[in-house]
Amino acid sequence: MIPTLDGVHHLKLPVTDLERSSAWYADRLGYAIALEFRQHGRRTGVTMTHPRGGPDLGLVLDPELARAAAGFDYFSIGVPDRASITALADDLTSRGEQHAGVHFATVGWILPGLHDPDGHEVRFYTTESHTPLDPATPLVVEDAITSARAAEQVWLRTH
Repeated sequence: MIPTLDGVHHLKLPVTDLERSSAWYADRLGYAIALEFRQHGRRTGVTMTHPRGGPDLGLVLDPELARAAAGFDYFSIGVPDRASITALADDLTSRGEQHAGVHFATVGWILPGLHDPDGHEVRFYTTESHTPLDPATPLVVEDAITSARAAEQVWLRTH
């Protein structure tokens, strides 16, 4: 039996400073705290929601794990299309945030290289795709960057 699933419920990240991280996600991406977790009177986590469709985001105070996981890209947040991801990149740049810019990727456009205050890489990927996928014949990607650059040249000639 194949279970019925309903998307991603929430993402969760360990952080070293709950106040700093929740403020960063609120300011840079528009998240707002909807749920707060406490132990012994101390705030140990929050769940943040996004007003325009982003996945819920859990931040858990765990400095040791946050430091160990710095630099890893746990997830990619979906952005509707190329125009939206470009606008996001422009907004982040205007706020002084470093990132790698928008790139043609395997099946859509990607905005990698943004890092939150703990160094977790926050990536964005369009849900709009330039390459259809078929689970009956999986797409094999040998070298993601090189193959995306080659596919982009073909795409540019036809669009």
